[in-house]
Amino acid sequence: MRLERLDINKFKAFLTFDDMNERGITKEDLWQDVPKVHDLFRDMMIEADDELGFKIDGPIAVEVFAMPAQGMVIIVTKGDIDEDFDLDAFEEGYIEMQVTLDEYEDILYEYKDFEDILGLVERLYSYGVIGGALFSYENRYFLNFEEFDFEPLEEDAFIALLSEYGSSATASIHRIKEYGTTIIEENSIEQLHQHFIRK
Repeated sequence: MRLERLDINKFKAFLTFDDMNERGITKEDLWQDVPKVHDLFRDMMIEADDELGFKIDGPIAVEVFAMPAQGMVIIVTKGDIDEDFDLDAFEEGYIEMQVTLDEYEDILYEYKDFEDILGLVERLYSYGVIGGALFSYENRYFLNFEEFDFEPLEEDAFIALLSEYGSSATASIHRIKEYGTTIIEENSIEQLHQHFIRK
């Protein structure tokens, strides 16, 4: 589990599917109210306190975003105590959570160096993959793929190739599009291959 402080009242946790498997949690479990999901959130809050100094002292909102073949991004936001918040229950060790669940179909990977992307481009192009969009955000590069962008390859093989050169992004594509720079909007693998690799 990777944690990142977003601001004074908000942090983000990224769980890979390996992290979830270790805990015996499936993606479907997060949509249900089961004890192991409660354990996951409790462990996440303890880790956030230890690593980030993020103290839970009131109600929280939890947004869970599932990303195919990558894992889950969980954003936790502390809220103000309102009249509906049961302070007595909170003091007894309960946390009031408002949970929102969403699922992304896109595959988003991040890369530190442009050279890593060019190495990936050469491999993907040789398998007939030409799609994807390329962005830059906070001194990193991001490749975003929709399902039809990697049709020549099976999804597992495609993810394995992406993982050789970079890592699964914990930022959302919406954030990258809003605050980052679009370098190539479509067919990025083909365009990068034409400009940098094809002799």
